[in-house]
Amino acid sequence: MSSLTPQSLDKLPIGQRVRLGAEVLSTYARVRWTIRDGDAWRAVRDLRAHIGAPAPKYEAGLELVAAWRLAHIVTRVLRRLPSDSRCLFRSLTLLCMLERRGIAQTLVIAVRPQPFAAHAWVEVDSQAVLPDADPGYERLMEL
Repeated sequence: MSSLTPQSLDKLPIGQRVRLGAEVLSTYARVRWTIRDGDAWRAVRDLRAHIGAPAPKYEAGLELVAAWRLAHIVTRVLRRLPSDSRCLFRSLTLLCMLERRGIAQTLVIAVRPQPFAAHAWVEVDSQAVLPDADPGYERLMEL
């Protein structure tokens, strides 16, 4: 899967789509297992440690395009699951997939005081690639 380029994500052959979908599902399952106790700090540390050495990096400037496209794929696959695929689980799944490809990312967890709500998203080069929150959210932590 490291052979995928941002351009090739436009029209993937069926075999690559199946492999990428399977990667999303297996990564999601690992995320669910790792965060079962609700400790996001430990989950991020453990998930990143499990990945090992990342794949070769994309050419300069292509990381953000690849991250947006992978975020779209993660969202499409997880939306179809009959389970919990809220923002934290989508974000952690994407974080792992980006880490595997050697794309630096930040997990942002934010809150909105009134009415209270929490939200998580992933940023690459300080830009949200998994839909960020409405402006009323204040950053609580970055992992």
